[in-house]
Amino acid sequence: MIVEIEKRGDGTGVLRCIRDDGSIAWQKQSRHGQHFAMHDMTHFAVETALGCRQGFFGLIAAGWEIDDTMGLGARGSLPAQALEVESIVGALDSERACGGKWSAADFNQFLPRRLSPAELERVRATRAALFERWHNLPTGESLRMDFAAAQARPGEQAGFA
Repeated sequence: MIVEIEKRGDGTGVLRCIRDDGSIAWQKQSRHGQHFAMHDMTHFAVETALGCRQGFFGLIAAGWEIDDTMGLGARGSLPAQALEVESIVGALDSERACGGKWSAADFNQFLPRRLSPAELERVRATRAALFERWHNLPTGESLRMDFAAAQARPGEQAGFA
């Protein structure tokens, strides 16, 4: 699956997930678009660096629609790993908002799954590479990430199209 995040000049964005079968799940990120772009890149980093196959992007790749990932759709409750990933992403978003750098022990106070310092650094390195690409991306362009390629090599900074 190819994940695209379009950077628009008005601060909004569009998330597009182009599945291997050609179907597309998409969402306009109007309100708080910049936050959601960073949040989605953080999801990509967590899911690929930790090899999570049932996080947000894993579910979308498996055919879920974006609205289903809230656990309120016809598919029902989210898998445990999706909730775990959301907790990790939320903690990383909080760390970013605070402007500091938390230790793995700091993170582990709030997470259902313990992160080792090496895992946390893999996630941060992947996310930093994505954030840098986003920062340098011209308005009107899309950041493209290959989720399947990154999933094939968890822990590597792979899958950037």
